[in-house]
Amino acid sequence: MSIWTYLRKAFTPEQKSLASPDAAMEVIFGAETTSVGAVVSSQAALRVPAVANAIQLISEAVASLDVTVKRIEGSAEVDVPDHPALAILRGEANDWTSGFEMIRQIVIDALKSDAGGLAWVNRVNGKPHEIIRYATSAMRFDTDLETGERFYWLMNRPIPARDVIHLLPPLGRAPLSLAREAIGIALALDRHASKLFTRGARPSGALLIPQGIGEEAVKAARKAWRTAHEGEDQGRTAILYDGMTFEPFTFNSTDAQFLENRRFQIEEIGRAFNIPSPMLGALERATWSNSEQKGREFLSYTLEPWLLGLEGALRRALFSDAERRDHVIRFDRDDLTRADLATRATVINSLIASRTINPNEGRGWLGVPPRPGGDEFLNPNISAAPVPHLIGKPVSKEETDATE
Repeated sequence: MSIWTYLRKAFTPEQKSLASPDAAMEVIFGAETTSVGAVVSSQAALRVPAVANAIQLISEAVASLDVTVKRIEGSAEVDVPDHPALAILRGEANDWTSGFEMIRQIVIDALKSDAGGLAWVNRVNGKPHEIIRYATSAMRFDTDLETGERFYWLMNRPIPARDVIHLLPPLGRAPLSLAREAIGIALALDRHASKLFTRGARPSGALLIPQGIGEEAVKAARKAWRTAHEGEDQGRTAILYDGMTFEPFTFNSTDAQFLENRRFQIEEIGRAFNIPSPMLGALERATWSNSEQKGREFLSYTLEPWLLGLEGALRRALFSDAERRDHVIRFDRDDLTRADLATRATVINSLIASRTINPNEGRGWLGVPPRPGGDEFLNPNISAAPVPHLIGKPVSKEETDATE
């Protein structure tokens, strides 16, 4: 444990706040009741596979992208690999949390909570030293209704807004809150599905007893049947007396469109999180031709707004006032749009042949180190390989015409 972490813990008072109750307190303080009569807390919502999959998919996709710090110089952006913020985001956010885990947790909080994802930046000598994500009961904020300015509190003490990473959800409501009704119906369908394989939904069959048998005989027959054919003894050969017959009930859940309703709830939850249904496992309409397009839609319409919001939140909290003018934080989107190796090789070869890029730039895209002579813009299909001792020598017009 670093000395700064020890001092921060030693001098932080133990105070609690109920201004932002956590998931365990939602029911006590009156969380919204859905139309099916269930109170859907954050923890209950995560029991729906589509919800858990959506939150995990978005948060891990964002946290998996490579993050860089760049300095704006004119119309270009130059990497700043030695910026202290980069060591926090790529390495360890604090003594117990990696940068990947911190970014993932901030996005998860923004997907689940209307308050968004909050984290505090601990500065040492004006530079970011660590990022700490506190429980929602310890860190809160208020908003000026006229200007929208936000005021932050940590352990009931005011803290500067510039020291807070705050990723806000769209529309002022988290996707989980917007999907609460759909999640409530999905939970109700799950409960009903669990009863389909028990006697809770409908009986497996009926004993047909002819007229003339007394009530006591009926009770004895029912008791004997349950003893012989229910519980661990089910599946034995049935022996019926006195003209009794057994009529099994056939059950097909699609008769009541039960399976269709369950599929529709996956689509409904996907709409709330703005995720294409095939990415949540609804593959009925997925094909080889549209799967790649759905992946690009996932980047453009699902991840891009969260990435832009997170880049702005990190820039506001991790840079000084002077650095904010010409420094930015960027997430590398190429990892999500990268095609297969054969396609990339074909595209790079075409760009080199058209002299749009040089071979070393293409090798950089593939993660391969540059080679001597690779900075020349030559068409390898019609140009001879450059002679090493002539590299960098100006090419005459006659030589250019001869190669074209």
